[in-house]
Amino acid sequence: MSIETVIYVAGLVLTIGALGGLTFLGVNELRVRSLRRSRLAGAGAGGSGRPGDPLVEKSGNPIADQLMATVRRLGQQSAVRDPAKVSLLRSRLMQAGFYSREAPVIFLGVKAAALVVATVAVVLTLPMMMGQKGGNLGALALAVGVSLIALYGPEFVLSSRKTTREREYGEGFPDLLDLLVASVEAGLSLDASVTRVTEELERRYPSLTVHLRFLVLELRAGRARKDAWTAFADRLGIEDARALATMLRQAEEMGTSLGETLSVFSTDMRQKRMLRAEEKALGLSAKLTVPLILFIFPSLLGALMLPAIARVMQTFSHN
Repeated sequence: MSIETVIYVAGLVLTIGALGGLTFLGVNELRVRSLRRSRLAGAGAGGSGRPGDPLVEKSGNPIADQLMATVRRLGQQSAVRDPAKVSLLRSRLMQAGFYSREAPVIFLGVKAAALVVATVAVVLTLPMMMGQKGGNLGALALAVGVSLIALYGPEFVLSSRKTTREREYGEGFPDLLDLLVASVEAGLSLDASVTRVTEELERRYPSLTVHLRFLVLELRAGRARKDAWTAFADRLGIEDARALATMLRQAEEMGTSLGETLSVFSTDMRQKRMLRAEEKALGLSAKLTVPLILFIFPSLLGALMLPAIARVMQTFSHN
């Protein structure tokens, strides 16, 4: 086996390692979310050390534990160097579905580890790029690919998860508001209505239900209603939730009827939803222009012209 093949294999292994590091946080988050749900449902027991948290508890695999410890150290060093961004990062991680208190440290550690892996991969590919005249395009592409994954991979994963969650929140929010209006008009208090709505939405919108359970726990713990709803809106990160929190705060301060206020807000939100749908429908023709010109027109032209071209060629061949 030549040295070039060995370096290619090493670069491939490092690339796979970088991708594995980027998905490591997502796998742990799934375990954290299931544990959180069981705790919120009353099945788990809390504690100061969080003994059941998979981001804290050892897995029993020495290699995995050592890897997690290294990632934590790198993340803690990054957090110490720039503590101002930790709170903002924590908010973004919660909007993306990462609820653990160690999530910012793990995320920063994954980014630092990915940069280290990318640096090692680039160093290993340097002899391949310098050993041939004009360079080695394969080695250059490998180095560029690993570098891009290390630089933009974690942020891309976080942004894509955040966008997916926001889409689910936006789809479930009208149903949440309708059930909330029905519960309030039926005679339940706002806090009891939130608890009832949480039970109803648990199967269809599980991610939204997690935030509703947080809201219920904050209200039960005695937090002010306006502060609890504001925190709920910040965790969701969508404009409809912020508007609802503002409306509830104003209704509480002014003493207006909560049922009528929620009904008006529900009607207004559904009108906005219809306007957004109409806007997307009107923009569909403009979006279809490029695919129509590049793909549909050439295919249609070929289907219409090919038989005529074939007949003309047959005529000339007979002549």
